[in-house]
Amino acid sequence: MSHAYTILGAGFAAITAARKLRALEPSSSITMIAPKAEFIYLPSLIWVPCGKRTGDDLRIPLDRFIKRHNINFIESAATGVVNGGRTVNTNTGDVDNDGLIIGCGGRFIKKLPGIEHTITPCEGIQAAEAIRDRLAALQGGTIACGFSGNPKEPAAMRGGPMFEFLFGIDQQLRKEKRRDAFKLVFFCPAPRPGARLGEAAVDRLLARMKELNIDIHIGHKIKGFSTNTVTTEGGEFNADLILFMPGMTGNTWFGKSDLPLSPGGMIRANKLCQIDGMANTYVAGDAGSFPGPGWMPKQAHMADLQAKAAAINLVDECKGKTPSEEFRTELVCLIDSMDKGALVYRTQKRQFMLPPLRIGHWAKRAFERQYLKKLR
Repeated sequence: MSHAYTILGAGFAAITAARKLRALEPSSSITMIAPKAEFIYLPSLIWVPCGKRTGDDLRIPLDRFIKRHNINFIESAATGVVNGGRTVNTNTGDVDNDGLIIGCGGRFIKKLPGIEHTITPCEGIQAAEAIRDRLAALQGGTIACGFSGNPKEPAAMRGGPMFEFLFGIDQQLRKEKRRDAFKLVFFCPAPRPGARLGEAAVDRLLARMKELNIDIHIGHKIKGFSTNTVTTEGGEFNADLILFMPGMTGNTWFGKSDLPLSPGGMIRANKLCQIDGMANTYVAGDAGSFPGPGWMPKQAHMADLQAKAAAINLVDECKGKTPSEEFRTELVCLIDSMDKGALVYRTQKRQFMLPPLRIGHWAKRAFERQYLKKLR
């Protein structure tokens, strides 16, 4: 018996879930719902400011992927999940299913006063291009890079990319022979920023900032921003360009659905990616709140691991079997600085960080090439 599956989103979690569902149940009907039939390769946004990538390099139309995997794509935005997960509300109508995987990601918390004066790099290509253009226009001044979290959802933050933008901009300015005209500042309310990477990694990152003459402003709650100021409880400093990654929470429509939410606004799920109290309904990636260690990352690799487990368990559950596939908790992060990459690896049993190496940069580029090749 074949089933009708629905997937929300078109990012890493959704793409991986679609692949896995098709492999496990070739005769099934798979419907994917997202605002656009395109995939944005977010990890390489860091290379847009220096010109190593353009927006078109990272914007992949999904037409071929959709056809190859026999997917029914609905270009629409989800507005709710009701009927115990069996119905998805969209702005173009309702879509029923036998099983659902939510992989639509979350959103950044934009509550700090003056946050409109900052650029949030991981919001997409437009943000990365804005950084590129602003950098090119500046003759000198101060560039501030920072991030914060969701106090009600410790795992809902993206610090790794901000380290990459910080070190990448430093290297870019040095190659352009303009570094002496700029002051770089890293800021974060946490006293040990990047602790999820491991304590040794934090020490190395802070030491590297000092070596590169990057000012460090950490351990102070952020109060707000202006066009040229970052204000914290530990004081304020001027900045001509502010890059800031706020903490994450769930999409606004989550609260209007039958979905159980964590205190931080994410969809509450177990180690099998099952949404609490809902049959045949799963979540993967940034949209979910999962049990696990405090260092469990919000990153593409983790979304892929969760999506695979979700697909396996959904198929088993729809076939009347007891789901049992737990997702692996693994942090793999290549902190790139335009021509070198420092590998950070962490599991429940081991962790290590390699120094910045050229092979790390090329490994990140090779992974990008292989991943996108499967979509093109």
